[in-house]
Amino acid sequence: MFAAYLTVTILGALFNGAAAVTYLIGHEYPKTQADMKGLPRKWVPVLGVLLAAGTVGLPAGLAVPALGTLAACGLVLYFVGAIIAHLRVGSRNIVGGIVFLATAVAVLVLGWTYHGPW
Repeated sequence: MFAAYLTVTILGALFNGAAAVTYLIGHEYPKTQADMKGLPRKWVPVLGVLLAAGTVGLPAGLAVPALGTLAACGLVLYFVGAIIAHLRVGSRNIVGGIVFLATAVAVLVLGWTYHGPW
């Protein structure tokens, strides 16, 4: 069980870390996504900080389970919101969001199974 939890946690941290970097360095992709969804571009760094917090929180949950649980819950909410934002504007390009969401849910479920909720 621990091997699965560790693997999914590391993958989740890598996925979200890469996304956070693209948001925080000012890459064009997050800006065009914000434009498509009707979000102000000033929100892009804020979204990057949220992703970075999840990135740090997931592996921290290996040592402090409550941090991992909170980080995974936050990422689940983040990606549910991202998918809803895509659907709201008629975009069906949600496969990436679903993959990120599934990873966050897997970390949450495996963390709960291994550590308990807190």
